[in-house]
Parts: sequence; structure tokens; C-alpha cells
Amino acid sequence: MVTKCLIVDDEPPARELLASYISRLEDYKICGQYGNAIEAFNFMQKNEVDLLFVDIHMPRMNGIELIKGLLNRPKTIITTAYREYAAEGFDLAILDYLVKPIVFDRFLKSITKYNHTLLQERESNSSFEEAYMFFKVEKEMVKIFLKDILYIESIQDYIKIITAKKTYITYVRIGFMGEKLPEGHFVRIHKSYIIPIHRVESFTHNSVNVAGRQLPVGRVFKQSFMNVLGNHGST
Repeated sequence: MVTKCLIVDDEPPARELLASYISRLEDYKICGQYGNAIEAFNFMQKNEVDLLFVDIHMPRMNGIELIKGLLNRPKTIITTAYREYAAEGFDLAILDYLVKPIVFDRFLKSITKYNHTLLQERESNSSFEEAYMFFKVEKEMVKIFLKDILYIESIQDYIKIITAKKTYITYVRIGFMGEKLPEGHFVRIHKSYIIPIHRVESFTHNSVNVAGRQLPVGRVFKQSFMNVLGNHGST
């Protein structure tokens, strides 16, 4: 599997250095190089990027603004000469922070971190395929595989678990259910709804389409929802 890399830096020598480092790696491909963040942003609206290398200080739009503007964020490595932005970078779930001048062995540590993150996500997805929970439905305990859930809806002290084949009603509060579901696979979008991230078909700041149904995004949950969807990127 080839990792598609995008380099965004207003300094040509910095772009050339990263490009030379990436060219030494197997299964890594440069899909684009840009000297400003606006062009890079436009590119990412139409093209898939797996790994983004982005400088912070650039004209018109800086690297942090670029990252914040992306709803589907690729894994991101910040490259800059300014250490003081590290805290803000990690608040955005940045994969790594490379301080210029970037040496090859430090660059390789970033690549190792990227590969390790992918491995963890694959292992998590593999175990999720087999994950299930039992719920009391009427008088029996019913086994439901988490991968089969389309979304969960709250009805006072009960929840409806909607799957493609059947809807189940069980006596569980939605808040308790949210704590039991595996983090990284489900997200609460409203006081009445929890959705599996892999079921999202499209979304805006105010609504999300899941299994052909438009569900509202509550004001209290909007920021966390946008962060979760942004951090998943193309994964």
C-alpha cells in the first residue's frame, strides 16, 4: 500500500529536502508540493492525501489555519523553525512536530510513528469486527455485533438500537451506552443520538447522514463531533 504524501512549505529548499527524504522510502509517494496553504487546501478538496507535511509560517494562510480548515484531515506532521507552536499543534492531534533544520534520522522517527499509528488502527478495526454486546430485549438477552449498528436513538430511559435487519429497544440510558461503546468507533452527536463513525455518509456542522437518514448534530456535541471526523481523515 502506497502512502500519498503532500508537502506544504513556502521555502523551496525545505520542500526539496523533504522530497529527497521521502524519495528514499519504499511505498511512499509525493502526490503534491505547494508553496502556500490555500493551493494545498484546494488540492485536498479533490485528492486523497495520507500524510501531510506542513510548515506553520506561510503567507495568506498559515499551517495551523490550514489544518483547522480541513474536515477530513490526513495524518499530519508539522515542520517549522518555531518551537512555540508545539502545544497548539498537539492540541490538533498532530502526529509529530519536526523542528528545522530537519535531519534524516529525526524524519525517520516521524515515519516510524506514522507506521505504528496505522498498525494500531488496523488492529483496532480487526478486533471491532468481532466485538459484540448483549442487551435485554423483552425477556431475553440478545447478542448484537457492534459493526452492525447503524445508529442509536434515545427514548427517555430506553434506547433504540437500529441495525440493517432489525430495531431493538432496551432499557439503557444513552449516556451509559456512550461510556460502554469503544472510543474511536462511535461518537455522540446529540442528546438523543450516537452514531458509528464508519457509517457516516456525509455531514455538515448541523447534521449527519447515516444509513440514508439525516440526523441532527446538537450544539453541545458539535465541536467534539467535528474533531472526531476531522481526525479520522481518510482512515
